[in-house]
Amino acid sequence: MHRSLAVVVFTAVMATATLSACSSSPSRQSTGEVIDDSVITAKVKAQLIGDPVAKARQINVDTFRGNVSLSGFVESNEARVRALSLAREVEGVKSVKDAMQIRAAQD
Repeated sequence: MHRSLAVVVFTAVMATATLSACSSSPSRQSTGEVIDDSVITAKVKAQLIGDPVAKARQINVDTFRGNVSLSGFVESNEARVRALSLAREVEGVKSVKDAMQIRAAQD
């Protein structure tokens, strides 16, 4: 009888530990959140790369819980505005932070 109780307790402890490892905290994401953010990042990058105005060669995209941060360099204010607009249009994006800098194209 004691052995089966020990197995049940052990199983319960392991299940609790496993579930808590998958849960999120204010500074840590769950596995599902990481996957969701990776998908959002890929979609934003695809939008930026495919746009002739944004010219996203030097724009970095980071996503944390649906909040996107764009950093790096753009060639004009028009490119900055376009990049922000494209990022906001992506499904799942909650907010977009602008950390881009304007730097004239070097020939």
